[in-house]
Amino acid sequence: MSGKHATTEDRVWGAAYRIMPSKVTEVQAYLDIREINGYSIQYTDFHPADPDLSSINCLVYIGLPNNPQFQGPQDPDALAVHIWQSKGPSGENKEYLFMLEQALDAQGPESEDAHVKDLAQRVRQLEASDQMFLVSVNSARSTEASDKAVGRGINRVNSGVLGDQHEEVEKL
Repeated sequence: MSGKHATTEDRVWGAAYRIMPSKVTEVQAYLDIREINGYSIQYTDFHPADPDLSSINCLVYIGLPNNPQFQGPQDPDALAVHIWQSKGPSGENKEYLFMLEQALDAQGPESEDAHVKDLAQRVRQLEASDQMFLVSVNSARSTEASDKAVGRGINRVNSGVLGDQHEEVEKL
């Protein structure tokens, strides 16, 4: 891997939530289901951004290299395509990525994560390309209907963009 994705920082930004003791079992059961595939429970010290506040020992879900679901370094373009196409029980992966980017931005400039920002931009580019493709297909369908009316042929061909999911229209 190269570029922004090749390095990690010693600091990870996030939010800590204090759960009412009566709700701990319920919340952890929910998180265990949501985070079950690829994450391990760890305890770590959380240091609030405010230096006047003391650290808190927190339960966190971390993807460790020894987990069978851990993928290791990945090509950013391939990862963006995977995120763009994937959906899980909690929703679309791209929406999770966009909300993560927004949450990190809201915490302040120190919390910016170049990897998250870059992935979000790549996924947005895929969405923009897909929207342009849909406009093109809808326009081609209108043209195809008018071409059929006057006897001209239309042939659909695979574009090779993002696999077999997209096709282009070629006039014969």
